Amino acid sequence: MTSVITNEGQSEHKRRVLANKGDVFASFDVEDFAVPRGRDEEWRFTPLRRLAGLHDGTAGDPVAAAITVEGADAEGVTVETVGRDDERLGRAGTPTDRVAAQAYSSFEQATIVTFGKGALSGGPVTVTVDGPGEGNVSYGHIVIDVREQAEAVVILDYRGTGVHADNVEFVVGDAGRLAVVSLANWDEGAVHLSGHHASLGRDSVLRHSVATFGGDVVRVVPRVKFTAPGGDAELLGVYFADAGQYFEQRLLVDHAVPNCRSNVMYKGALQGEPGSGKTDARTAWVGDVLIRAAASGTDTYELNRNLLLTEGARADSVPNLEIETGEIAGAGHAATVGRFDDDQLFYLLSRGIPEDVARRLVVRGFFNEVINLIPVESIRERLIALIDHELETGGF
Repeated sequence: MTSVITNEGQSEHKRRVLANKGDVFASFDVEDFAVPRGRDEEWRFTPLRRLAGLHDGTAGDPVAAAITVEGADAEGVTVETVGRDDERLGRAGTPTDRVAAQAYSSFEQATIVTFGKGALSGGPVTVTVDGPGEGNVSYGHIVIDVREQAEAVVILDYRGTGVHADNVEFVVGDAGRLAVVSLANWDEGAVHLSGHHASLGRDSVLRHSVATFGGDVVRVVPRVKFTAPGGDAELLGVYFADAGQYFEQRLLVDHAVPNCRSNVMYKGALQGEPGSGKTDARTAWVGDVLIRAAASGTDTYELNRNLLLTEGARADSVPNLEIETGEIAGAGHAATVGRFDDDQLFYLLSRGIPEDVARRLVVRGFFNEVINLIPVESIRERLIALIDHELETGGF
């Protein structure tokens, strides 16, 4: 596909004041982006030195990403491996940062999973991405195409180790429904940066969940755009960072048309290991919701909560709500970073519950509000097991 620049050029773009949060430079070509610096707004939390060269072109020669698809045997569901010139690539959105553009410029083959008009996936379709291995780098591109009136459930399962960058597109047609869960449970030392681009048609529904538990550095950037009235997007997230891990979620919901709804809810827990010599457990969450002047009737809310379980943990939380019209149904946001609630623990202890069990119950209760909304039972069970494992191995 030919590179596309949505503005006159990057240098010109940097000189002018952005009209709003959605008015950002975008291109498929990595050479159109300057190398990120720590003082750049979109990179100010990210530990650039730990990105293994993904951001500055020094990551080395890539190997092919290992992607497998299971459960796509229902009628009307197809899986294809296509080249870079396939016209179905790039429809949901254009990369808005250098790493996403690097991934787009570097992959050799893309995976397209299509749910035809009126198709029902039945059980979940699982797309598994295996890391390229220690010391290796890979790039990928995945398209989930849900046609008119189709219903789909998709799991993106990231595992293994190495360095991986990719773009994932979600194209949801009119009256289509897509529930997707992206689970990053990488091995120790893995680095993963991912751009998620979602395009929603008339009266379509997207349930987008991100769960981050493993890896050294994981940065996920979801961007949702409504192309016609009646769209409904729910963005959920859970993450649990240990000492030495850095997880970042940076999202944008762009309301550009009337009468659409969005709900954002992310929750994370962090536990450090003071005195171990490891860096702190770190997370960053930036949630941007834009309601453009034409988006009358919008109903939106975003929430981020962070639970610091020990010393040696730091969470940054930045909710942003930009409204260009007063004719909306509702809009709001909230964010907190707080310590473990000793009052809740005391209450459980006073009822004879052992301390280790009580601590686990409090943390489980914190996450359950989000996990219970994820529409895949097997994933809900898996996430609870991962949380229990984090608490047991982290010594909390």
